[in-house]
Amino acid sequence: MFNSKSIFGLFVLVATVLLFSNTYLNAQGTLNKLGVVDVETVLKELPEAIEADKVIKDKGQKMQDTLLKMQQDLQAKLDQYQKQKSMMPLDKQQKEEESLQQQNMLFIQYREEKFGQQGELNKLRENLLDPIRTKIRKAIEGVAKEEKIALVVDKMAAIYSDGSIDITYKVLDKIKRGN
Repeated sequence: MFNSKSIFGLFVLVATVLLFSNTYLNAQGTLNKLGVVDVETVLKELPEAIEADKVIKDKGQKMQDTLLKMQQDLQAKLDQYQKQKSMMPLDKQQKEEESLQQQNMLFIQYREEKFGQQGELNKLRENLLDPIRTKIRKAIEGVAKEEKIALVVDKMAAIYSDGSIDITYKVLDKIKRGN
């Protein structure tokens, strides 16, 4: 879900926020509570997240199968061309090479349209997961306000956390209750 660069960046951000917020809060003479949420656990428990993951995987697999078939067809035509090239007249060779280049361009275009940064699979992922992320964020905010928690961190970003500040199951309960 995250790459190592984004996790490191998140870690640095969280450490900085914790350092400054702790310094500020200590200067004020009051300490607010901190909370930790295991977002992965929350996602694994939500039926809509499980269903979204299944839809994304199924759609991605169909696209991957089509891409693989296109690649195999292209490779078969290339192999066939290589075998027959020496027996072809130059104009036929040129025509075959143009055909292979066109098929390769279609392959690259399909791959980009389906799997690229702005591709169909990423758009599907965003459309399905954005409402779930919003729901989780609202539940975390709700629990944080109820528990008077000043800062909530994803468990993946924490190097260490005491189990007493883990609010994961309170967040899950809030989501399941629909509040």
